[in-house]
Order: sequence, then C-alpha cells, then structure tokens
Amino acid sequence: MSVSPKKLDHSFYNRKNVVQIAKELLGKILVTQFDSVRSSGRIVETEAYNGVEDRACHAFGGRRTARSEHLYGGAGTVYIYICYGMHHLFNVITNEKDIPHAVLIRALEPMEGIGYMLKRTRKPLADYTLTKGPGNLALAMGMSKMHTGGDLFSEEIFIEDDGLRYKKDQIVITKRIGVESAREDAELPYRFIVKGNPYVSGKKS
Repeated sequence: MSVSPKKLDHSFYNRKNVVQIAKELLGKILVTQFDSVRSSGRIVETEAYNGVEDRACHAFGGRRTARSEHLYGGAGTVYIYICYGMHHLFNVITNEKDIPHAVLIRALEPMEGIGYMLKRTRKPLADYTLTKGPGNLALAMGMSKMHTGGDLFSEEIFIEDDGLRYKKDQIVITKRIGVESAREDAELPYRFIVKGNPYVSGKKS
C-alpha cells in the first residue's frame, strides 16, 4: 500500500550488505530536481558491486583512481562515471566511508517529468527505451558526471520510498550484464529486476 513518499535517510544506505540494499532499492523512486524541474521514476533494475573483493567493481583489490575516488565516499554518495566515452552511469554508494560498495541503477519506470525526459533524450515520443538501461536513465533524468561526489540527501538527486514492496515472486535475480572480464565474479547473482517490467534492460531471466 502506497504512502506519502519519504526520502531515504543515511541509515538505509549505511549497511554492510550491498546485495540486500540493491534488492531493496527495487520499487523506490529516483528523483532529480534541477532548475525547479522535477523528474522521477520507479527503480525496476539494479546491480550490486561488492567492493575490493569483487572483480567487476572499479575498486577491486583496493584500486583507487581519480575516476573511482567517489566509490569510497560512504553511504549515500553519488557515483557517476562515463562508460564507452558517452554513457553516464549512476551508482548509489553504500556502507561506511572507505568501503567501496555500490549499486548501479539500471532502469526506471518513468513517473514525473516525462516531457522533460523527452527533451533531454531528444526523443519525439515516450517509449520503453526512455529510461531502459543505465545510460538512457541518466540522460533522461538529467544526471551527468558533474554530479558525482554529491549525495542523496540534497534537493537535487535523491531516492524516495512510497511504501511499495514487491513480492518475492515479482523479483528475478540474475548475473550482472557486461562484466564478463570479471571471470568467476561475472556469474554472481547480483542483478535484480522486476519481473515482466518492460523498462528492464538486457536479459529478463
């Protein structure tokens, strides 16, 4: 049952189990507010990245670079990096400062500000590709690398909870997408999707 949306606080992100957090982010509402323009969408696909022990994570083995520094920023930090030189990918940092756990938000079901999303993506009509996949998602929501290092407690980028909860049989758990070079870690069941949702990217099972 839905209730009045409430911004997630520090305690939600400041937990040890990044995989559990990735699962619990399904159904939450990602919001951006830039220049009085509010856009929002319900999160329908996430992937967990388990820090220094995860070969698919930018911080594997304790690696620390200019690009990945904000991975170490602590609970609620925004981490946005550029993939393939063009796509901005939005990640939520969890756990304590200097523990580089992250959740990649891969897909949203649009709710508010769809007209602005169309302008940002230069699409004539709204279809499932609008916020399908992390690159499309960030573009539609107006997020870019300039926002990395911020946090989810501001009025610009945050995540709300309106009480929606998916049942166990509504959630599909799979391996992650595009991390084949991570060897055995590529097979980890760290991706969570809402079953049957048309905005989910990649494989649906």
